[in-house]
Amino acid sequence: MREAEKLVEIWRGPMLESVHRGHAVISDARGEVRASWGDPDLVFLPRSASKMLQALPLIESGAAAALGLSPEHLALSCASHNGAAIHTGRVTKWLAELGLGDVALRCGPQEPRDRDERDRLIRAHEGPCQYHNSCSGKHTGFLSVTRHLGAGPEYLELDHPVQKAVRDVFEEMTGVPSPGYGIDGCSAPNFATTLVGMARAMARMAAGDTGSDVRNLASARLVAAMARHPDLVAGEGRACTELMRAMGGAASIKTGAEAVFVAILPGPGLGIAVKIEDGGTRAAEAVIAALLVQSGVLDGAHPAAQKYLSGPIRNWRGIETGHMRVLI
Repeated sequence: MREAEKLVEIWRGPMLESVHRGHAVISDARGEVRASWGDPDLVFLPRSASKMLQALPLIESGAAAALGLSPEHLALSCASHNGAAIHTGRVTKWLAELGLGDVALRCGPQEPRDRDERDRLIRAHEGPCQYHNSCSGKHTGFLSVTRHLGAGPEYLELDHPVQKAVRDVFEEMTGVPSPGYGIDGCSAPNFATTLVGMARAMARMAAGDTGSDVRNLASARLVAAMARHPDLVAGEGRACTELMRAMGGAASIKTGAEAVFVAILPGPGLGIAVKIEDGGTRAAEAVIAALLVQSGVLDGAHPAAQKYLSGPIRNWRGIETGHMRVLI
């Protein structure tokens, strides 16, 4: 097992203030490592970065076709959204089309990150609902598969047909038997894998090189939906949305809790997986931005790239106090 490498430094004026160490892998669809930092065989929980894999059964089962789901639905199924009106409105409409409501979700209520929606709830003396949960699109996708298969309502149980399908897809795409799982913030099982396995899965989504026409199509549709609707995948002020906009469809990217980030690069057919050891999200955002620039899909001079690559770091008066330095 290789040790984590120093990947990001935080400077305040002339002083090195903190360091983030971690692991990163760039892989092709065969699992050939093109570049790595730290330990490519690190076993980790990909958290919400696995949502594209969790969404594959939505298409492969036939549920998406039967329900006439649009690219907006597919983008939401991969989302960790802000709970803004553009997200909650679409989720509640999707639920209604299934003949369901908020009570059918199993993700739990979550205060929205979106300030306008949070302020609206406060003014209305209302609490958040489950559809405000950042994972409500994924869960509505699970419910869509559940309805299509005629399965029971507890779609998060490990022996439920939905989660069986998710685990099968996850292991086939990563090429690694999952050694276990944790329960995610939204209560869904989150299967562990290796960092290179996750990068391989992203490359397979990028290249469609999975040996199945159905899976090729499903992968391509999800990747295209994310690139077409970056505002639905995360939201305003979020790295996923801002960097995908900056790339203009050249790559689809997704964050996960505890400083995970992945990228799908259809052009070169590559996948990227990043995990920062201390869970620092700012470091994961900086590393993924740097790797996207190195891969030729993001202009390093773009303001969004500069924001996540180096900052600058400013205080509450707007004074520049420091910067980040990426070491890859």
